[in-house]
Amino acid sequence: MLVDNANQFAINVSKVTKCHLIFARPEDRLKQIVVPRLQGLLGRPKSVFYREFWALRELSLQVPYRQTLGIIGRNGAGKSTLLQILCGTLAPTTGTVETKGRIAALLELGSGFNPDFTGRENVYLNATVLGLKKHEIDERFEAIATFAGIGSFIDQPVKTYSSGMFVRLAFAVIAHVDADILIIDEALAVGDAVFTQKCMRFLRRFKEKGTLIFVSHDINSVINLCERAVWLDQGVVKMDGPAKQVAESYFQDTQQEIAGAESYESLQSNENGEKVSALRDKNAARANLIPSIPDSQLPTITLFNNLAESTGWHTGGASITEVRLSDAHEVTSVSFRGGDFVSLEVDAAITQKLESPIIGFVVKDRLGQSLFGDNTYGYGEITPASPGDSLTAHFSFTLPLLPTGTYTMTIAIADGTPTQNIQHHWLHDAVVLNVVTPRLWLGLVGIPMHSVSLDKTAHKRAHSQ
Repeated sequence: MLVDNANQFAINVSKVTKCHLIFARPEDRLKQIVVPRLQGLLGRPKSVFYREFWALRELSLQVPYRQTLGIIGRNGAGKSTLLQILCGTLAPTTGTVETKGRIAALLELGSGFNPDFTGRENVYLNATVLGLKKHEIDERFEAIATFAGIGSFIDQPVKTYSSGMFVRLAFAVIAHVDADILIIDEALAVGDAVFTQKCMRFLRRFKEKGTLIFVSHDINSVINLCERAVWLDQGVVKMDGPAKQVAESYFQDTQQEIAGAESYESLQSNENGEKVSALRDKNAARANLIPSIPDSQLPTITLFNNLAESTGWHTGGASITEVRLSDAHEVTSVSFRGGDFVSLEVDAAITQKLESPIIGFVVKDRLGQSLFGDNTYGYGEITPASPGDSLTAHFSFTLPLLPTGTYTMTIAIADGTPTQNIQHHWLHDAVVLNVVTPRLWLGLVGIPMHSVSLDKTAHKRAHSQ
């Protein structure tokens, strides 16, 4: 990797423009080549058979080493054009682009792959284009194939692949070429939840040593992954700053267009740093009522035990052996509804002495964002465990109202405290949760409303005295 230098940038874009010529009909291209030349020879005004589309306009951008930059914007804003120029697959109309180090990119689905070649052949082709020698690819091929996880399809033509398999193989290649700059353009949107989380874990590790450019319409993933964001609008930078601030402004702008509103009530910060609405709510106290949501509107959650296929690490000191989820009647099940009271049980086998065993879990969304979880530390007296002992952790809680999607549960057993410990068995994706929700729950996790109502009050006109 390149040495960090505060006086240099990994990427330096200076006043870049890109103009595409749009022809209404195929024959207009030929006319544009021939007719203006003839008109010039005859001294007549030259005709134009195209219209101009400016994808980028005088765009300047600098990205320091080891920075993670998110690029957001609506369709047609110029995001993909900018990335292609950064990768060198598209030349700017005017302006300059400087990049320092090896660039690996995951842009359009299947780009850089020959559909008639096998996955194995495309690995060698793609990695060679990215700068690896044959002996380097030989050394890394098994790691690439394992990361992709497509089995025997590696020796089949990629034209037979699904979109998810394309992404698996393409990402596996760029993850093993020692890139200095990594560019990802919406490619993770077509992957399954388990593979997407594997990619997100890799990207978080890559952030520590390389420069990452990440493009996504999902502002939550931009906030979660990036420290800085750029908002492109009609080929220009509309906003550049901290990822959370830029993403929130972009989200507000898109919501205003959806709602057809000219403006939204802005949120301000008071002296305590707490955000309050300019029009304050009455904040009336609510009674502690039991939520009454029809069953037909509650999320359906189906569990799949993925213990045998989950990845992570294992010291040999202790092992997670089983995970169960039971309903309020202590009946083990694989199907629940949001709002159900459940009990999660995690069994572990001990093979070396643990002075302070801790078992914990966390539920993550498809981007690897932690939604909720807990561990056994602090809930009772600490009891050491000896070789041959079996432990069972019990967690009782109410399932949240999750939006439709696929989620995973990470399970782990450690020795120590939450801040100082040795993780003896860590299992990513030990349980997969498929959630189907008949209604829209806002946010990453919904909450049961105690009551919701919409009242109509007759408008009263003021009468003059």
